[in-house]
Amino acid sequence: MNIELLVSILKIVIVVSISFVWIVRYSNIVKEFEEYNFPNWFRDSMGIIKLSACGMIVVGSHSLVLLATAILSLLMLAAFFTHIKYKHSLIQMIPSFSLMASSIFIALNTI
Repeated sequence: MNIELLVSILKIVIVVSISFVWIVRYSNIVKEFEEYNFPNWFRDSMGIIKLSACGMIVVGSHSLVLLATAILSLLMLAAFFTHIKYKHSLIQMIPSFSLMASSIFIALNTI
């Protein structure tokens, strides 16, 4: 499999995953952010930022993809450390880590 195909597949996985979690399973997001005692405005801001980053990935210009993957990498790193702080299981940490790693991979192969 060539790198361009892998990057395209990872873009689709990221956009579908984030959209599914933040739109279809939003009630789970609400519960998770309540567990962390984060305010509603923060939760909603994270959703807007993540969904906007997905839109930038879909548009596909190199500069927007780089910006989107940089944003998602940082947010997923923060999410990963939040899971560590709250002593979540490895299974709960895998999504944020894999989305972060995928975002970094895309960014490095978009330059």
